[in-house]
Amino acid sequence: MSNLSNIDFENLSRDDLIAILECKEEDILEIMTLANSKREHNYVTYSKNVFIPLTKICRNDCGYCAFKQSPDDPDAIILLDKEEVLATLREAEKYGCKEALFTMGEDADTEEAVKAKLDKLGFKNMCEYIYDICKMTVEETELLPHTNAGNFSYDDMKKLKEFNISMGMMLESSSERLMSTIAHEKSPGKDPKIRLETIENAGKLNIAYTTGILIGIGETKEEIADSLLKIKELCDKYGHIQEVIIQNFTVSPGIEMENYEEPSLLDMVRTVAAAQLLFDEDVSVQVPPNLNYETSQIFLLCGTDDWGGV
Repeated sequence: MSNLSNIDFENLSRDDLIAILECKEEDILEIMTLANSKREHNYVTYSKNVFIPLTKICRNDCGYCAFKQSPDDPDAIILLDKEEVLATLREAEKYGCKEALFTMGEDADTEEAVKAKLDKLGFKNMCEYIYDICKMTVEETELLPHTNAGNFSYDDMKKLKEFNISMGMMLESSSERLMSTIAHEKSPGKDPKIRLETIENAGKLNIAYTTGILIGIGETKEEIADSLLKIKELCDKYGHIQEVIIQNFTVSPGIEMENYEEPSLLDMVRTVAAAQLLFDEDVSVQVPPNLNYETSQIFLLCGTDDWGGV
C-alpha cells in the first residue's frame, strides 16, 4: 500500500481522510476492499416509501437546486391540502409502501403565498401543519412518517418527534467558504453553524436522524473531510445518526450551476469509501440510486449498505 501505508485505518484522522479522498487511481481497489470489508451483513437495506413534497416554496436559492418553485409559477406546489396528502398515502399503502417521506422547502412560511394557505387551513406556521400531517399519517394509515424539512428549532423538533419515526436533513457541507459562492450565497439556511445546531438538537432529543454531504458544489477535499468529521463528532456524542448520505451534484437544465462539472465516479468512490471507513458499522452509508442509475452497483463494492427510500 505504497501511498496509503501511513494511514491508521482503525482511528482515522483528518489527514488520513484527506489521503483517502486524494488517493491515486492505483490505490482505489485497495481502498474499496478495505471499506467493503467493514460490511456487517451481505445485504443492502432500503425503505419502500412514498415521496410527498408538501410545498416546493423555499427561502433558500441554492445554485444547484432543481426542487424549488416560485410562488408565481402557476404549477407550483404552494401547500398540499390534508385531503390531497391522505389520498396519496392511501394509494401508497396499496403499493405496499411502509414510509411516508415528507419533504418541503425550508421556512416556506416566510412567503406570503404559503402564509395565506396556512391561514386558510387553520395553521399558524409550518411546524403546526407538518405536525398535523404526521399525526394524520400515524392515526389513519399504516405508514411511518419521516420529515425532511430543513432547519428547525429545538422546540419544533421536540413537537415533531411525537409523530415521526425519524427525521433528516443534509448537512451538505460544513464549509463557511461555500456561503460566498454560487452554491449557497443566496441560501441563509445553508449556514453550516445553523445546520449543525439542528443536527445536534436532534441528538439531544434522541431523534433517529439521517444526514449527509453533497459533493461537486465547489468544495475541497479538506472540506469534505471536515464535513464528515463534524457529522462523526455529533454521532459519537449522541448516537442518533442512523445513516450518512453521500450525494453527488447532478446537472439539471435551468439551474444556476447548469454549466458546472459533476463529480467524477472516482471521487464518489473515494468519498463513499472514506465515509464507510470513518463511521462505525451501525451507521449506514447511502448513495442515492436515483442519481446513479448506471453506477450504483459500483458503490456496493466500496461500502454502501443502504439505498434509502425507494
